[in-house]
Amino acid sequence: MPTDDSLSLLTRGYGFGARIWRRRHAGARSAPMRLLGDETMLVRGAEGVELFYDDQNVARHGAMPALVQETLFGHGSVHSLDGAEHRHRKATFVDVAYEDEQVERFTPLLEREWGAELDAWLAGGRRSAYDAAVGAFGRASMRWAGLPGTPDAKTRWAARLAQIVDGFGAPYSPEYLLAYANRLWSDRHAERLIEAVRSGRLDSVEGTALHEWAWHRDPEGELLPARLAGTELQNSIRPMIAVARFVAFAAKELHDRPEWRSRIHEETRERGTVVGGPLAVAFAQEIRRTAPFVPMLPGWALRDLELDGERVEAGGRVVLDILGTDTDDRSWERAQLFDPERFVGVDDYEALAAFVPHGGAGVATGHRCPGEKLAIAGLAAAVATLSDPRVQILDEGLEVNRRRLPTKPASGGRLRAAAGAGTAAGAARCPFH
Repeated sequence: MPTDDSLSLLTRGYGFGARIWRRRHAGARSAPMRLLGDETMLVRGAEGVELFYDDQNVARHGAMPALVQETLFGHGSVHSLDGAEHRHRKATFVDVAYEDEQVERFTPLLEREWGAELDAWLAGGRRSAYDAAVGAFGRASMRWAGLPGTPDAKTRWAARLAQIVDGFGAPYSPEYLLAYANRLWSDRHAERLIEAVRSGRLDSVEGTALHEWAWHRDPEGELLPARLAGTELQNSIRPMIAVARFVAFAAKELHDRPEWRSRIHEETRERGTVVGGPLAVAFAQEIRRTAPFVPMLPGWALRDLELDGERVEAGGRVVLDILGTDTDDRSWERAQLFDPERFVGVDDYEALAAFVPHGGAGVATGHRCPGEKLAIAGLAAAVATLSDPRVQILDEGLEVNRRRLPTKPASGGRLRAAAGAGTAAGAARCPFH
């Protein structure tokens, strides 16, 4: 058994998995390691996904380090549950975020918010793609969730939630302390919203995240504590705000691939909308494949497990290599090449066993994120907006520090109005608004 690899995870970040795989033969599905003192088996590929998401094999409860769980997801959240309790609470997330009518409610909000961000750039705005996405996704998702407040208030809360995402992976840094402080503020604010709905001081619309979490009951029929209901309310909107990191990567990849910018812009012009374009969706999917939010996910072995010649005893750790699965040579042709063409015409992305940027297995019964459809719609709308030739993606700051968790291009993807785009009111308007 190798020496403990925990420090290597902190220092190597997204390159951690590649180092571990060098211990095994090319194409191996499992590799030994030691994490936080525990015997651990790293797994990848469709075979690794199948083993990891079988709740008879692997449990998630307690596997995520508390520093991460408490800051990013919140105490007692659905991410830490297993079995029947997990399925019961997950059902509300499915009702709130996964059903097609929820996506249909969301897309007009994306259209409006990205139209406003494009107008701002054409009028001389200097926000990065990342910062624009935090605001656009925050305002859209909070309105979709039924939350009160002015657009400016929603933007400020979105910035807090984005900072939590930015700081959770660096517990040794001041960013983590700020993330912890923002977590406390957000928990208190969300709890008050839940209490206001329950007391009748705030109206809520049935089917929205605010309403459903305010009145969600546990398997025993009891309302969730207001603080926990507020945590799950945040877990209904924060993942969408985290998609802003993908938008920063989209700015980088579009900058490096002007031919795709041209194709996507032409598609957007012909369709008359920034939402739902097949080429923009394919580009968004390739962003998610090559730049997943986290490189791996941990679990506990519930029984002695074996995969591809490696074993871990019950009580040991099982870690799914997310990045290694999404870029697995045995699962993808030209796996290391950024090629959105691979997703053109692919409608049932959930059927791709080795495509797990938002988790794997079934949405209703497993740990796959129910907000994945919303994330794809939002990212595709951003891709279409960034492809507008009236804005220029600047060269500076597109480098990526892959040792940092989570990461993004350093600048977030700076944009400016292209030369000749004009700043007069008529010239600055999006043609679709």
